[in-house]
Amino acid sequence: MKNLADKIISFNKNLHYSGKLPHDFQVLNPYFNNPETMIVMEKFYRKYYSDSNQRKFLIGINPSRHGAGVTGVPFTDTKRLESVCGIRMESARTHEISSVFMYYMIESYGGAAEFYRDIYINSPFPLAIVRKSKGSWINANYYDDRELFNDVKDFMIDSLKKHISLNLDTSEVFILGKKNAEFISKLNQEANLFNKMTVLEHPRYIQQYKSKEKDLYIDKYILALKKF
Repeated sequence: MKNLADKIISFNKNLHYSGKLPHDFQVLNPYFNNPETMIVMEKFYRKYYSDSNQRKFLIGINPSRHGAGVTGVPFTDTKRLESVCGIRMESARTHEISSVFMYYMIESYGGAAEFYRDIYINSPFPLAIVRKSKGSWINANYYDDRELFNDVKDFMIDSLKKHISLNLDTSEVFILGKKNAEFISKLNQEANLFNKMTVLEHPRYIQQYKSKEKDLYIDKYILALKKF
C-alpha cells in the first residue's frame, strides 16, 4: 500500500495547470523548471511523511518563486532545507522571508520531525504565480485579481480535495493570512470541504512587519496547532 509520502510525491509529479489566465499572469511549475527540485522534494517527503498517519492541514496561498517555487516544499527555501532538514540543493541558493518565520516556529514546536509528523502544509493553488509589472515578472497571489481568481477557482477546489484525500483532518484547518481565509471561505461554502477554519497571520506579514513580536505569533501558532 502507498504511504503518505508516495501519495504526496505522486500529486506533485502530476501537477499541471492548463486553464485560462489573464494575459499578464503566468503559472510556474517548479518541478518542470528544475530537475533537482523533484529530487529534493522526494527526499523531503520520504524523510518526514513515510507513514499513513492523519495530519492537520495548514493552508498557504500559493508558492513563492524563492521558496517552494525552487525547493518544491512549502515555506522552505534552500537555506532551511539544508540547515534544518539536512537536504542540500546544489543548483540553487534561495532565501525566502516566510521560510524564516516558519522555521523559527517549527523549532519552537519541537523540531522538524515532530512538526511534520503532525502537520501537512500546502496551498489551494500549489504552483507559483507571477505577474508582469513594468516589464518584469514578480510574485503574485491567486486573489490579486478577480479574473485570475475566477479562472483558477475550480482548479483550487480540485486541488484542495486532492490534498484532503491524503488523509487530512478536515474538522479544523488552519489558514495562513486573513485575505487568504476570505477566499478559502468562498471555496468552502461552494464545496463544503472543512468544518472549521482557524486563521493565523501569514509568516511573510509577521517577519516583515511584526518581527519584534514574532515570539507572540509563534506561541499563537503552537497553541492553535497543538490543541487537541
